[in-house]
Amino acid sequence: MTTEKYDFDKPVDRRDTGALKLEVLAERYGRPDLLPLWVADLDFETPPFITDALRRRLDHSLFGYTVEPPDYWPSVIDWLRDRHGWEVKLEWLTYIPGIVKGIGMAINVFVKPDEKVIIQPPVYHPFRLVPEGNRRTVVYNPLHLNPDGTYSMDFDNLAQVADEKCRLLILSNPHNPAGILWDADTLRRLASFCHERGIIVISDEIHCDMALRGGRHIPFASVSPEAAKVSITFGAPSKTFNIAGIVSSWAIVPDPELRSRFYDWLTANELNEPPMFAPIATIAALRHGEEWRRQMLAYVEDNIDYVIGYLRDNIPAIKALRPQASFLVWLDCRGLGLSQAELNDLFINRARLALNDGAMFGPGGEGFMRLNVGTQRARLAQALDSLREAVASLGK
Repeated sequence: MTTEKYDFDKPVDRRDTGALKLEVLAERYGRPDLLPLWVADLDFETPPFITDALRRRLDHSLFGYTVEPPDYWPSVIDWLRDRHGWEVKLEWLTYIPGIVKGIGMAINVFVKPDEKVIIQPPVYHPFRLVPEGNRRTVVYNPLHLNPDGTYSMDFDNLAQVADEKCRLLILSNPHNPAGILWDADTLRRLASFCHERGIIVISDEIHCDMALRGGRHIPFASVSPEAAKVSITFGAPSKTFNIAGIVSSWAIVPDPELRSRFYDWLTANELNEPPMFAPIATIAALRHGEEWRRQMLAYVEDNIDYVIGYLRDNIPAIKALRPQASFLVWLDCRGLGLSQAELNDLFINRARLALNDGAMFGPGGEGFMRLNVGTQRARLAQALDSLREAVASLGK
């Protein structure tokens, strides 16, 4: 059997497709003429087996009410067991209309207006924005930055900040933006802490299928009975298979009491019914996507090596933290000695690049930028050359 070779060097023109990373550049960065390496989707074509499955359904031109296909949840269950060793039961699963939306829903179900949500910055900014937008207090438990540039959880600080009003902790697993694969001991310790205090843990595991170089993602809910008791896990095929525009997320809640509270609310508001194309894309991705995933990750790994080597040889004042998972690279730019405003000006107005400002990820993000390397190598080389020239122009 011949294995298909996918071409990740193929340029894809996303103009006139409503692509977020292009359409809002002027609004968010002040100018439209930037190379977009910010929002976390890939510049690779969505795999053909997904496009073909959607096209087959489009050929039947009647798009009325539908039910979930029989293989929808079995495909998810098999994938999680085969890739992550996690035996998930059918009744634990439901559809949700996006992970960020799911966080907002869980906050409204479980967190009273006078209660609090814990996050661990620097971390994906909606973890802060969603509770704040729902008028809940956000409590910071910053990650500890180790001397080698890696991060660890600060359990001493967590014990200090987690008072009786803290009802929910949002975990990024794998971590965004630092690309951390949390180890089992850390997850068990977090589960024990939260179980003892009655704190629910939302584990955002959207990057779980993107562990790099033989690394292993560990589902939070799988590490201990205490973790299963307090966990709501969110996942999706959208990052891995580049189908973020097809909202195809799921929730997994092992504990029956927690599940009843959350899922009954979702059902009452009809928020757990997938639109027609989400199950079709999910089944195609999880039943036929393993080889594409392997090749894509190998390409991303080479891109990460390229970035690290280029910065070392050409811009040593910027250091890249090698991610253990995903296609996002956390750049430590503190060696440039710039303020955050100056750093943004360097990337936007001198290098003409759109990255994510590290400050948006909360305390500890100042002096950093987040780079999306899920793009063609030629585009990445162009971006780094522009950055090298911009850094060289400082002080001139």
